[in-house]
Amino acid sequence: QVQLVESGGGSVQAGGSLRLSCAASASTFSSRPMGWFRQAPGKARELVASIDQYGGSTTYADSVRGRFTFSRDNAKNTVYMRMNSLRPEDTAMYYCARGRTLPWGRPLSEADFDYWGQGTQVTVSS
Repeated sequence: QVQLVESGGGSVQAGGSLRLSCAASASTFSSRPMGWFRQAPGKARELVASIDQYGGSTTYADSVRGRFTFSRDNAKNTVYMRMNSLRPEDTAMYYCARGRTLPWGRPLSEADFDYWGQGTQVTVSS
């Protein structure tokens, strides 16, 4: 069983920064892509960013590109997301997820991820 544990969420003012972490329990971590999703109240869960298994390629949603940075440390079985210039519309529960074994390079969806963490809340006030 794979366990993913997020941390680093909190409450910040607009323009502030946070760094989310997600620690994975499984040794297969380094062979899988990873993703960060978010879900705001009353809205569907959306893929915010993804990273390949090597950490050399990332994708971002248009709404966060240039402000969020996704990275990973395979030696620590951990992924990170640095979030700068936060906006009130970034307020959501953020989840990390492990990708299935899949070819990198095509658009990803929730179906491409098989394990999820419990989430960490990010609240941005104006």
